Amino acid sequence: MNPRSPEFLSVLRTQLRGLRSDGRGKILLAIAGGWFLSMGVRMIYPVLLPYLREAYDLGLTASGLLLTVLFLAYALGQLPGGMLADRFGERLILAGSMVASAVTIALVITAGSTVVLFVATAMFGFGTALYAVARYTILPGLYPEQLGAANGLTAASQDGGQSVLPPIAGAIAAAGLWQLGFGFVIPLFLLVGVVLWWVTPATKDEPDEDDDGFSLQGVRELLAVLRQRSIVFPAGVFLFGLSIWQAFTSFYPTYLIEVKGLSTTVASVLFGLFFALGILIKPLSGGAFDRVGVRRSLVVIATGPILAFVALPFVDSLAGLVVVTILASTVLGQATVTEPFLLRTLPDEVRGTGFGVLRTVSFLIASLSPVAFGAAADFDFFDEAFLFLAVLGGGMILLTVSIPED
Repeated sequence: MNPRSPEFLSVLRTQLRGLRSDGRGKILLAIAGGWFLSMGVRMIYPVLLPYLREAYDLGLTASGLLLTVLFLAYALGQLPGGMLADRFGERLILAGSMVASAVTIALVITAGSTVVLFVATAMFGFGTALYAVARYTILPGLYPEQLGAANGLTAASQDGGQSVLPPIAGAIAAAGLWQLGFGFVIPLFLLVGVVLWWVTPATKDEPDEDDDGFSLQGVRELLAVLRQRSIVFPAGVFLFGLSIWQAFTSFYPTYLIEVKGLSTTVASVLFGLFFALGILIKPLSGGAFDRVGVRRSLVVIATGPILAFVALPFVDSLAGLVVVTILASTVLGQATVTEPFLLRTLPDEVRGTGFGVLRTVSFLIASLSPVAFGAAADFDFFDEAFLFLAVLGGGMILLTVSIPED
C-alpha cells in the first residue's frame, strides 16, 4: 500500500484513534517515554566512552568490558523483570525502573573508582531490563484488539531515543563536564517515573499470598507451555532476528569504512539511517501484524535483510548502499510482530515469567553473534559473514511458515 494513498492515511488515522481511545493514549505515551529514555541512555555509553576512559583510566579492553557488562546485565534482568511483573504488577515495576535508572546514572557520574563504575553500569542495565518486560506485558490488557500497533508505536520510541539522546549527550559533554552528558537525563527519569505511577492502572493491588515463587511444579508447567509449537517457532524467529540485528549493527559501520572505503561521516549517516527507519518500520510492522497476521508480516520483514546481505558484497556505489541499508532495516520490525504474538499466546498466569525466560535466553544466545561475526572478519571473511546473515534470514522464513496462524 502506498504510504501516501488515501486508504493508507485512513487506516493510519483509524489506528491512532483506537490507540487514544478510552484514555489509553496517555498511558501508551508514558510507557513509550520510559522506553525512549531507557534505550536512548543505553546508547549514550558508546558516545561518552572516551570521557569515561579518561576519567577512570580505562584501556580499550576495559572499555569493551564495561559495555559487555551493560548488555549482559540487560540480558540477565529479563527473567526477574517478568517474574516481578507477574507478582507485583506492571505499574510498580515500570515506575520503579525509572527511579532505579536515575539513581544508577547518578552513581555512574559520581563513582570514585572503576569498581563502582562497573557495578553502577550493571545496575543500570539490569534496571532497564525490568522495564523491558513490564512494558510488553502491560499492553495485551490495554490493547487486546490493537496489540501489534501499540507495541510497534512503543518500540519505535526506542529508535527515537537512540537517534536523539546520544547526540545531545555528546554535544553537552563536548561543551563542558562529561558528567552532564549523563546527568541531564536524571530528572527526566524521575519525571517519567512519577507520570507512569500516576497514569498506569494497577494490575495487582498487592502480592499474591498464595504465590510460593518459582516452585518445581511451576517450572514444569512453564516448560510445558514453552515447548508448544506456537511458542517455539516464533521464539526461534525472534532469536534469529535478534542475532542478525546485533551482528549487523556491531560491524556495519566498520565494514563500510574498511571494505567499501567510505568516510567515517558517510558511514555514520548510513548507520543512522538504519535506526531512523525503525521509527517508521516498527509501527507499520505492528499494524501489519494486527491486519494480516504473523506469517505474512514476518515473510516480508525477513525478505529485506536477505536481499540486502546477498547484494552487499557486490554493491560499491553510495546510492546502492543506501538501498541496501533500507532493505536491511526491515529486520527492525521482526520483534514488533513476534513479541506481540508470543505475549498473546502465553497464558496470563505465566505471561511475564515466560516472556522473561524467552527474552533472557534469546538475548544471551544472540550476544554470541557479534563475536562470531568479528572472528570471521578477522580471518578475511567479512563478505561471507554477511552472506551467513542472509542464511539466518532464510531460517527466519522457514520458521515463520511453521507458526500456527490465529
